[in-house]
Amino acid sequence: MSNNEYVVQMKGITKVYPNGVAANQGVDFNVKKGEIHALMGENGAGKSTLMKMLFGLEQPTEGEIIINGEKVSLSSPMVAISKGIGMVHQHFMLVPSLTVAENMVLGMEPKKGMFIDYKKAVEITEEYAKKYNLHVDANAKIIDIPVGMKQKVEILKALVRGAKILILDEPTAVLTTQETAELFKELINLKEQGYTIIFISHKLKEIKQITDRLTIMRGGKSMGVYETADISEQGISRLMVGRDVILTVEKEKAQPTDVVLKVRDLEYTDSWNRKMLDKLSFSVRKGEILGIAGVEGNGQRELVEMLFNLNVPDAGTVTVNGQNILGVPQRKIREMGVSLIPEDRMVYGIASSGTIEENLMSDRFDKKKYNKGMLFDMNAMHEESDRLIDDYLVLCKSRKQEVGMLSGGNIQKVVVAREFSSDPILIIADQPTRGIDVGATEFIRKKLVELSREGAAVLLVSADLNEVMELSDSLVVFYNGKIAAYFEDTSMLNDEIMGEYMLGLKKQTEEEVRRVCHE
Repeated sequence: MSNNEYVVQMKGITKVYPNGVAANQGVDFNVKKGEIHALMGENGAGKSTLMKMLFGLEQPTEGEIIINGEKVSLSSPMVAISKGIGMVHQHFMLVPSLTVAENMVLGMEPKKGMFIDYKKAVEITEEYAKKYNLHVDANAKIIDIPVGMKQKVEILKALVRGAKILILDEPTAVLTTQETAELFKELINLKEQGYTIIFISHKLKEIKQITDRLTIMRGGKSMGVYETADISEQGISRLMVGRDVILTVEKEKAQPTDVVLKVRDLEYTDSWNRKMLDKLSFSVRKGEILGIAGVEGNGQRELVEMLFNLNVPDAGTVTVNGQNILGVPQRKIREMGVSLIPEDRMVYGIASSGTIEENLMSDRFDKKKYNKGMLFDMNAMHEESDRLIDDYLVLCKSRKQEVGMLSGGNIQKVVVAREFSSDPILIIADQPTRGIDVGATEFIRKKLVELSREGAAVLLVSADLNEVMELSDSLVVFYNGKIAAYFEDTSMLNDEIMGEYMLGLKKQTEEEVRRVCHE
């Protein structure tokens, strides 16, 4: 193919960080005009680094970047934008207190004298929304709109700034099936209008559904470029991971016994005066995984915050084996046998400048086993850390490595190793596999099932529908801070049924929902 058919050519890209870690090694990445091209690979494979260089957030150590046939030096995102490149990040870059229109024109505001011409901002938003069939409410505040609309605002923001090449990082991570279908329609519409889309995702089904070609990365190198139609999901996983991955979760039927976690009439109104938890009641039993599904922003985060004393509810009770845990110090909650895999591993899961060992031992260094009178028994600590690194397949140089330097999947394994190895009676797993690769995902899901079958009660909160349906023994759907549905058996569920309850189109009776209390 002649080079001028490529809008993006990245040639021999190598990125070596000051600490000697090579994130990319001689990578070639070429994208044709008007295609949807997937960039795939495990966490730490170098995808994000490659795209950060294409968006001017980082500079390559070696190699060249050619956009529309012209060799460029993308020294900042502003330069990338001027070359027609836009990026929609996994964590949205929107200002919650501003309206959609204000976010749309941020940094390029139309002025009327000294002031922003708000009417003009609304006009621009509506014109682009209509042109690209991405329907948004120009006057709504970002805080009040659903996650699917935020996604559209981010895409429109890039288009308003003249992007012809769009990089989408995990664009469906927080969308329902219906919202994903809607987004895909819009992406195909953009493709038909001549736009080029680079699609970073771990979701194999989606990749097969929407992309024309795909580039697979492993260990900082490209494993080749494939026509999407010519490669199977299993083939993609094998190239990403270097072995066959079991894509479904195998588990024996749960035999739940006593109630461990008991939540009754929990209420919480946030600082924006929105009722996030509305008389919420449910129970989780020993030996079962209870899943919570729902579009993000329907009370899941607030519930987890209450359960681990990151916040205090306005009313209601929560007990673990009959003991109150509301407002109790986290240390005490841990002593009761509660473990937490937090949604944001970087903020709540690890101390990123600490070593792997310090992070693994942070909840147990005061235990008798690791103390010799006044001094720590460092040998016992080293042994335990090395055992956990081995058992949980953490890829690292040694226990002394700074945990923040690991890839996302390996950081998550450190969090999981600490939380799962403390003999928990209750595990709260909040988005346990978000943004991590196929191999680490498979490993963590297996462990969750294993622990539940050994008798732990597991509360699983996940925006990944496949995950929550496959892992859960029973399942609740959250909508507007309430339980919209409870399914005692997940085997008959599918994306369509779940989507209807998640979007509030359907709702079970109070009596049906009440069964989740097991009283």
